[in-house]
Amino acid sequence: MNTLKGKKAVFCTLGCKLNFAETSTIQQQMEAAGAVIAHNGIGADICIVNTCSVTEVAESKCRQAISKLRRKNPGAMIVVTGCYAQLRPERVAALEGVDLVVGTKQKGDIINLIQNFSNTKETVSCIEKHINEPFFPACACGDRTRFFLKVQDGCDYFCTYCTIPFARGRSRNGSIASLVKQAEDVVRQGGKEIILTGVNIGDFGRTTGEKFIDLIRALDDIEGVQRYRISSIEPNLLTEEVIRFCSQSRAFMPHFHIPLQSGSDEVLRLMHRRYDTTFFSEKIAEVRHYIPDAFIGVDVIAGMRGETDDMFANALSFMESLPVSQYHVFSYSERPGTKALNIPTVVSPEKKHQRTQQIINLSNNKLHTYYNIYIGQTRPVLLEKSSTSCQNHRIMSGFTDNYIRVDVSLPIESEQMKANDIVQVRLGDWNESKDALIGEIIY
Repeated sequence: MNTLKGKKAVFCTLGCKLNFAETSTIQQQMEAAGAVIAHNGIGADICIVNTCSVTEVAESKCRQAISKLRRKNPGAMIVVTGCYAQLRPERVAALEGVDLVVGTKQKGDIINLIQNFSNTKETVSCIEKHINEPFFPACACGDRTRFFLKVQDGCDYFCTYCTIPFARGRSRNGSIASLVKQAEDVVRQGGKEIILTGVNIGDFGRTTGEKFIDLIRALDDIEGVQRYRISSIEPNLLTEEVIRFCSQSRAFMPHFHIPLQSGSDEVLRLMHRRYDTTFFSEKIAEVRHYIPDAFIGVDVIAGMRGETDDMFANALSFMESLPVSQYHVFSYSERPGTKALNIPTVVSPEKKHQRTQQIINLSNNKLHTYYNIYIGQTRPVLLEKSSTSCQNHRIMSGFTDNYIRVDVSLPIESEQMKANDIVQVRLGDWNESKDALIGEIIY
């Protein structure tokens, strides 16, 4: 059997926080097997690419990443996993330089697959189309400050535009007891903030018969974890009980990410979403009632098949009316095998681009309005890595409890404040690039 001892490895992650958590966990496993990280991503013996397939653009970025790794690391073994690998294994296997394609079901066994790989000229594909696998745990921070804890995987919803159920399988989860142990391990590693990740985390409990509210209660009791964030949760699964608990909890931050996907009821029906705009509006109001200062991020899709000009105008008007903090907009991308392809009306690329830009402009206005409310306040900030330095100072960025990005200036020689410290910061005006507030640490 081959060994990874002394092998140099490089890792590339595309897509969501869940992919990041899984890649970081694979990296930990490879290091435990003797692999080391290739300096600057060059001179690697093994390249791991964890891919995304949410849009055509995402798939294109995956192919570009594989090509770049091949050029920078000639002769390296290239291993491709993730959603693109699961959905398009033949296409991925045909890419120049790819040696091993690992599906969703085999991801937990990726180290053994690498160790047992025979260096032949034929790409090995480990893909099963029908996914029925145990939960693959993942909790890691990689080279970041915040940890990502995977609590759930897969989805049973089958929205008409989405391939995630085909790429990741049905909803499943780890047990509360196992997730608590992973969070306790984060404390032993010195971590202070954990982001709960998954595909449909509000659906937690399908495997174990437990409830999401019981999970967050158990995590909140762990001493040493100072911050939790819920990465994304469906509006129909974000219950009043969960919101109320977060408003009173010790460590869950005033921060929610809630997918809307469209502000048009007609488009929501085309998407097979499980709510309408009235329900969504009431859910946002419920969050604002219990947690007035919460940061609320919202996902939307522009240019879905069947979205007429009038539908989009109504959707934009609805989005303008919502008291949210930011919109994350995606242009609709046709995905093979989805039911959306049966919808006859196709939105032109030009119109999709125009609609996307309109939502981006709305989002920028929402974000600036939200940030401006807190200028002059003092909030706790988790410092992350230094981003830039100028003259005798270095700039460190981080986020407040309610997810406002802040830049603070520190003397270069100062060791009083460092990454992973939580400090009190008075929020000042916008920085030069208008993407964060300038903060002053209150000693």
